[in-house]
Amino acid sequence: MRHLLTIHDLTVAQTAELLDLAADVKAHPIRYADSLTGKTLAMIFQKPSTRTRVSFEVGMFQLGGSALFLSSNDIQLHRGETISDTAKVLSRYVDAIMIRTYAHQDVVDLARFASVPVINGLDDLVHPCQILSDLLTIREHLGGPAGRRIAYIGDGNNVAHSLLYGGAKAGCHVTIASPPAYQVDPDVLAAAQADAAETGAKLQSLTDPLQAVRDADVVYTDVWASMGQEAQHTERLKAFGGFQVDAKLMSAANSRAIFMHCLPAHRGEEVSAEVIDGPQSVVFDQAENRMHMQKAILIKALT
Repeated sequence: MRHLLTIHDLTVAQTAELLDLAADVKAHPIRYADSLTGKTLAMIFQKPSTRTRVSFEVGMFQLGGSALFLSSNDIQLHRGETISDTAKVLSRYVDAIMIRTYAHQDVVDLARFASVPVINGLDDLVHPCQILSDLLTIREHLGGPAGRRIAYIGDGNNVAHSLLYGGAKAGCHVTIASPPAYQVDPDVLAAAQADAAETGAKLQSLTDPLQAVRDADVVYTDVWASMGQEAQHTERLKAFGGFQVDAKLMSAANSRAIFMHCLPAHRGEEVSAEVIDGPQSVVFDQAENRMHMQKAILIKALT
């Protein structure tokens, strides 16, 4: 594996290998303590984040390497310097680049011009590290992702897109329920459905939350207004009425179902406090697993 831009780019075998490696890294951290000694990761943050920054930075440290935080104020990307120049310069200094940004094309272009591995920490189209970590969490709690039914309730955003790609590669059945104006990108859905032919995963997008969660093993949601959409908050609150994951909606899922959220969460909006803070919630396991999965990604990319 050279770059990780989207789960769509991974093979089914590569996805399984990452899950196996992440589980082993988590179980035996000392075994991997010197895996990346002398290696440096440049972390470009055009979008701030708690989990992405801390998990990558601590993960590199625990693998024996180091990480360099670069905010929009620290580099000239899009402020007089092209992506190609930034990619070529950073490639002379560091061993890998992680970028968390807005436009997916920026990630693609960075990988095109970089001579070192590029990892997509998030963009407006996809969030691959999050969903690979979530597949690890599902494996831990439900005994493996294959054949599990995932219901995602909310905005057809980057998390929803990566759930479709991840479900296709891991053999999970994924249903996305969103208001009509906030459905997933049809091109992403079509590409994921094509991927799913290999694993038999069933992927669909609909508008009824209750139909989506019926007999689901996993109920997943995300904020209704993501970073950069703050001006749409009031409009989105109205549009997503009836899409809150509360105890009533959870009761329609499998009795052993787990609740997932990539965080940060807005209690009282996309999820009720009784659900996210209740016994079915595994949101902090998800957050922890970001670090273990990203260690696996870094090891695969750099060794």
